[in-house]
Amino acid sequence: MKIYAHRGASHDFPEMSRAAYLGAVEQGADGFECDLRLTKDHILICWHDDDLMRIAGSPLVVAQSSLVELREVTEILTFKELLEIAITHKKSLALETKHPVPTRGAVEVELLEILSAHQNQILEAKIDIAIMSFSWRAIRRIRQSGYLSIYLIAHRWQRFIERSAGFGPGIFLLRADPTLGKKLKVKDRALYIWTVNITEDLRLAYEAQADVVMSDRPSEMKVALKEMISRSG
Repeated sequence: MKIYAHRGASHDFPEMSRAAYLGAVEQGADGFECDLRLTKDHILICWHDDDLMRIAGSPLVVAQSSLVELREVTEILTFKELLEIAITHKKSLALETKHPVPTRGAVEVELLEILSAHQNQILEAKIDIAIMSFSWRAIRRIRQSGYLSIYLIAHRWQRFIERSAGFGPGIFLLRADPTLGKKLKVKDRALYIWTVNITEDLRLAYEAQADVVMSDRPSEMKVALKEMISRSG
C-alpha cells in the first residue's frame, strides 16, 4: 500500500503549495494527490475550490480569472510545475479533475495534452499517473486516452462497478461499512482511499487491501504503515 500526499503534506504546509509538495518529498510520500482546474486563460492549475475564498479570503473565481490575476492574490502552482516536481523526485500522481466547471471537458483535454508532451519523461521516471473525477463523463473521456482512471464514489457506485478501472472511496464510507473495500476490490481494480490521517483509518484501508491512501500527514502514515506491516508479518 502506497501513501500519497493529499494536496501535498498539507498538515504541515499550505495546501497545494510548492512547499507542501516539496515537503511531501522530504516526508517520504510515494506520490502526490492534486485537484485540477482551468483558469480563464486555460492554464491548468493545482486548486481544489472553485474560488480563492477559503484559502486566501478572496472572492476571485478560478474559471473567471487569469493565472496572473490569481497569483496576485496567493500562490498558485500550475500542473506543469507540479509535474516537473513529480518527475524530478519520481513521485506518482493521483489527479482529480474538478466538475462541474464551465469549461466542461476542456480540463481533461488540457491535462492529456500536457501528459502526452511529457510522456518520455514520465516513462523514464517510472511514475504512475491515475486520473480521478466525480464525473462519469470525465472518466469516460480519460478511459479513451488509455490512462488509468479512478471513479470517485458518490452514492451510486454500483452503477459503475463494471465500467471503472478502479475506485476512490472516502474513508468515511469504509468507517460506515468496513466490508466495502472487499466489495470494490473486484477483478483487481485499483483502490484509492482518501483522506487517511489517523492510524485507525489506515488500518481500515490496509485491511481493505487499498493500493493507495491519500493523507495530509504522509510522514506519520508511512511510519504507522511500517509498524502495521511489521506486526501483521
